[in-house]
Amino acid sequence: MIVRPHAGVLGLLYIMRGSIVPRIAGRLLVILVLSGVVTWLYQRGWYADNHLNAVPFSLFGLALSVFLGFRNNVCYDRWWEARRQWGTLLFLLRSLARESQALLATTKPALHDRLVRRCIGFAHVLLARLRKDDEPTAARPWVSADEAAALGERANICDALLGATNTDLACALRAAALSDITYQGLLQRVADCAAVQAACERILNTPPPFAYSLLLHRTAWLFCLLLPFGMVGTLGLFTPLVVLIVAYTFFGLDALGDELQDPFGLSDNSLPLQAMVRTIEIDLLDGLGVRPLPKPLTPVNFVLR
Repeated sequence: MIVRPHAGVLGLLYIMRGSIVPRIAGRLLVILVLSGVVTWLYQRGWYADNHLNAVPFSLFGLALSVFLGFRNNVCYDRWWEARRQWGTLLFLLRSLARESQALLATTKPALHDRLVRRCIGFAHVLLARLRKDDEPTAARPWVSADEAAALGERANICDALLGATNTDLACALRAAALSDITYQGLLQRVADCAAVQAACERILNTPPPFAYSLLLHRTAWLFCLLLPFGMVGTLGLFTPLVVLIVAYTFFGLDALGDELQDPFGLSDNSLPLQAMVRTIEIDLLDGLGVRPLPKPLTPVNFVLR
């Protein structure tokens, strides 16, 4: 995610880090060259009597902008829903660690420490799962060697960690370290963590319909390729500049939608999941009294991962 101080008017004109321009630069160059060729031909009289009418392009462009705006709203909703789920996870893991400390830190200190570290491991493994990284490696620092070996054989390590937490809580209930009410409260926190995992997997595995994105992508290309032929009679030598601005808008919206539809990825506009996991790690280790605490992650070249 891009994190940078607000730039002035002039600064916004040349900022490249976080801009969509590098991603669409090749497309813009193609449109600029085509517009220049069309304008040159028109000025030499080769195209003066046969240029297209600009009115249909105005209507076509309006319709295309509406569809692009709708798609970007859908993609942003995915991005924001993913951010909400991770905010909920932060709340749940903090609450689970805090309640565990109040209920188990005195009577079952080893169990309390194991539960809190497993919560941190759950956040790390969920991050690895969403970004297609090595899940057993992510879990290994936060569980015992025997549990890490067992987790390596599981297909869903996040669920295995929550299952192990349920087992430990049930053992504490049978040992009378927890009452029925407190046990049910902690069990609900664990179930809510599983719900967050399921919601994130739903977002990851259910992208917007590909046919819809393909239609908009092709239509944006077709519109921008034909636009110089419709504008040259009205704009003359200014055709390349105006067409370039229009192409930047349409191609930029298309590319931005592609980035926002994958909120768990590694693009500049994806969610800073590593920073959020580090926040969880710091808060939960602080509750255990661990010192020194890890440092919060900070942006590198204005990008927070």
